[in-house]
Amino acid sequence: MAKEIISLSGMVHLLPELLLLTGILALFLITNLGDAKIRLPLTRLKIPALLGGNRFKWNSDPRLPGIISVFTFILCIGMLLKSLGSNCENILEGFCSETVILTTNGTNPVQLLKLDSFSRLFELMFFLALLLVSAASINRLQADSNPNSDDLEQLLDNRRQVDFHLLLLISGLGMTIVAMSMNLFVLFVGLELASLPIYVLVAFHKESKAGSEAGVKYFITGAISSAIGLYGMSLLYLWSGSLQLTVLEAAWANMSTPDALPLFGISLLLVGFGFKISAVPFHFVAPDAYSGASSPIAALLATASKTLGFIGLMRILMIITLPETGSTAVWMIAFGALSVITMTWGNLAAIGSQNPKRMLAYSSVAHAGYMMAALVSVAAWKNGSFSETNNEVMAAELIIGSIIFHLFVLISFKIGAFMVLSHLETENELKDMSSLHGLAKREPIIATSMFIFMLSLAGVPPLAGFMSKFLMITGIVQASSAEVLTNSNTELIPTILGMNWTFFLAISIFINSALSLYYYLRIGVLMFFEEPETRLPLPKVSVLRLVIYSCAIGSLFFGINPDWLVESVINASEALFSNS
Repeated sequence: MAKEIISLSGMVHLLPELLLLTGILALFLITNLGDAKIRLPLTRLKIPALLGGNRFKWNSDPRLPGIISVFTFILCIGMLLKSLGSNCENILEGFCSETVILTTNGTNPVQLLKLDSFSRLFELMFFLALLLVSAASINRLQADSNPNSDDLEQLLDNRRQVDFHLLLLISGLGMTIVAMSMNLFVLFVGLELASLPIYVLVAFHKESKAGSEAGVKYFITGAISSAIGLYGMSLLYLWSGSLQLTVLEAAWANMSTPDALPLFGISLLLVGFGFKISAVPFHFVAPDAYSGASSPIAALLATASKTLGFIGLMRILMIITLPETGSTAVWMIAFGALSVITMTWGNLAAIGSQNPKRMLAYSSVAHAGYMMAALVSVAAWKNGSFSETNNEVMAAELIIGSIIFHLFVLISFKIGAFMVLSHLETENELKDMSSLHGLAKREPIIATSMFIFMLSLAGVPPLAGFMSKFLMITGIVQASSAEVLTNSNTELIPTILGMNWTFFLAISIFINSALSLYYYLRIGVLMFFEEPETRLPLPKVSVLRLVIYSCAIGSLFFGINPDWLVESVINASEALFSNS
């Protein structure tokens, strides 16, 4: 179903995004309302200007921006679920959506946005991540309605409440555009709209030297990656005359042999997205950004920001460059080698990290490698004679679904881990592992939640991290073994040697997951067996604790009962392949 984007029928399908835009305007206007008056020229008559002057009592509370931000994200989630369509009468059976394409006006409309199960599920992921970060920041960036005039730090925190939550809302708007984009230029605009506020948020605590340094580094590398990606996009436009995904897909399929111009353009795009997902060797600034930013923002980098990169990769690799059958994707071998290097480098670097936020940053690099390996296996499934079997789409959908599943459950255990560190930051600056010493003796429930997050990151059953890796490895093995399963040879060695080389990507994921157990379990040892510097409990920050407990419940729930999410991600992967 195609509709013009500048029309009432088109706007109805963008209600969650319009509500987010309304939240941005409300946050800007409400917090600036005041008793300012304007004198009419040549008279003594003064009329209210409303904007400026002293704020009224009802909108002068510094906690108001956080409340507006949290409720905006909650309403966006509700509106998103409301806008799914008539084929989603029972959402408990799986997240789905009508397919609606929004186009430009005119006789030759250009596809701009596509609303389907794929885009809507990713929007839900973004809204959930932003909601958790916004809620946690109510305690992390504490607002006090009655501050001490001598407490300069508290006064500063009060003044920048609006800026912080406004940046979160603007970033969320960009993320929704990326999720729905069917045009590379629209995707680029959404990516920049989402990324620029995050660059500011990384350096938001500018009084911190580490934060300022991290923000500058992250901004420079982000700007360079965007420039490289934009240059690649311009080459693709020169080659095809369009940036629409369907046009690029058709042009790529019509090539008898790969041309240099589109290959170079796609390569530059992949380099740009390599920075976004922190793939080796484009990961070098990620540890500094994670450690310099506040923990809630580091959590956003590890989940929502990384998801932006993988949406771009899936749009490019799965729609534009993925061949039909019997031919090898040009990026397959290089991307496969890069995935193994990324997951191995990330885990080895995490083992030697003494700062918990840097450890989680390198862990995030390793998880990017796991998902890259899964993308390669989809290309393997499309390559060769075994791709003609009846299970072709099933395997591809399972693999893409496992990536989406992993990105979704990362919201629970990755954000949860950073929120525990944020809770520790409310007491003292977090510099090394000593902050975690004896946490179980001070806060048993918080320590247990942190241990659940670490086990889930390692992929230990029955937690959500195990289920995501299980689906990923199962999909890769199914894709790589499809050819050998059709012959009658039952001997082990010939069977293994006859598998597609992507089978060894599954082995690499398994080995690296076992390797990661060392540094994840080390956190448990420090919390439960080391002596704390003090046995006093952590500060009572109720909203932050609620976020931690919610993440712990999510890590357990999606590991024990993943049926709804599995069905939802399969629906989303079906929608992705229906684009092509």
